[in-house]
Amino acid sequence: ARDGDRLRFASSVQALLAGGGVDTQLDPVALHHHFTLHTVVPAPRTILAGVRKLPPASTMTLGVNGQAEQNVYWTLDATRPEKALTEAEWLAATREVLTRAVDRHLLAADVPVGVLLSGGLDSSLLVGLLADHVPDLLTFSIGFEGVGAGTEKADEFEYSDLIADHFKTRHHRQLVPNSEVLERLPEAVAAMAEPMMSHDVIAFYLLSERVSRDVKVVLAGQGADEVFGGYFWYPLMDAETGPAVERFSRHYFDRDHAEYLEMIAPPWHVPDVTAQLVAGELAKPQADTFLDEVWRFDVTTLVVDDPVKRVDNMPMAWGLEVRVPFLDHELVELAARMPPGLKLKEGGKYPLKAISRGLIPDAVIDRPKGYFPVPALKHVRGPFLELMRSILKSDACLKRGLYQRAYVEKMLAEPESHFTRIQGSKLWHLALLEWWLQVHVDGVAGESHGAPAPVTPSS
Repeated sequence: ARDGDRLRFASSVQALLAGGGVDTQLDPVALHHHFTLHTVVPAPRTILAGVRKLPPASTMTLGVNGQAEQNVYWTLDATRPEKALTEAEWLAATREVLTRAVDRHLLAADVPVGVLLSGGLDSSLLVGLLADHVPDLLTFSIGFEGVGAGTEKADEFEYSDLIADHFKTRHHRQLVPNSEVLERLPEAVAAMAEPMMSHDVIAFYLLSERVSRDVKVVLAGQGADEVFGGYFWYPLMDAETGPAVERFSRHYFDRDHAEYLEMIAPPWHVPDVTAQLVAGELAKPQADTFLDEVWRFDVTTLVVDDPVKRVDNMPMAWGLEVRVPFLDHELVELAARMPPGLKLKEGGKYPLKAISRGLIPDAVIDRPKGYFPVPALKHVRGPFLELMRSILKSDACLKRGLYQRAYVEKMLAEPESHFTRIQGSKLWHLALLEWWLQVHVDGVAGESHGAPAPVTPSS
């Protein structure tokens, strides 16, 4: 943040705001990105006009004259090999580079290391690679109380227990009741350096509290889906025709530009800046296919805010460091050079599935992909809905005037009918930003109307 001739820097927005003198007006361009890309705001912008963030893989040097100079120390090289590799060669390279990445993270730690074990392929593979090298490996899993018959299972203990038993780890399970999710949600919002709408933010926050009692460094499987093509929308995008940005937006954007203009009050209206950003990123050279363009954008831009920010920000609230071997730069470059078809084979992440055979149980490799449900937040009803209603009808929200009231009322009238293309609640998207602003901006400015009091769930 710049304040006249003064440059201040910190690892979080909260630290900068605490010092005062920061322009806390909303950045209209960042706001458009935030509501289109699942709360991702690509560097250098943040949601606040007076705060900028350093782009990934870059440094800033401040000279004695006060001039700041930025330098990029790494760029993604996605050049295909001159000689095409066989599938077996790609798989051998994946195993070798991933093993090296895991070893690097272990060697860099001078304290005991654990694993956040979700029960999915990625974290299970990490346990498999570590088990022979780390005696009494600590693993940690979290699950949530369900919300009744006919809803999805709210924990994946079936699979995490299978891995823990198979490798004889020192395993810790944490089952969180729905009442605790809602009671602790204000803490998670207070810990957010920037608003993050993903429901598993609260899971990371609560699990990190438990894990930090035993270890200070853990490995996690985040990033594997972006690097190795694990999400369901990649093949859907690939099957589309037309301009690249349209193929991307049909399956990824949270809302179209027309809906954005219906939602946000006119003072913050901008052109379709997110489509312009994405079109420019996808059009950059050194991508042979459309999916190569998408994955490059994912690993160089989107992944920085989600999931990296999530797995860094929430655990650090408890002094816990999370390391992500699947985002090791060597592994990212290797995957970027692979033919897209190899990654999408067998439903996605084929190279990781293939190197897992014989190492971890097939039941985990062949299971349906999970998306870490947090039922108390996924189902927009009951106490959670009332919490959002109180935020969006608060004096602070009305005074701010950011949202068009007709749109808000439409969301509140049918809260379970309005979801993004990847099944996020549009109502939560609205409420979260307003809540974050009340906690971090209004509060710092001394004008806080207060975050809504936690709603006590009905029995």
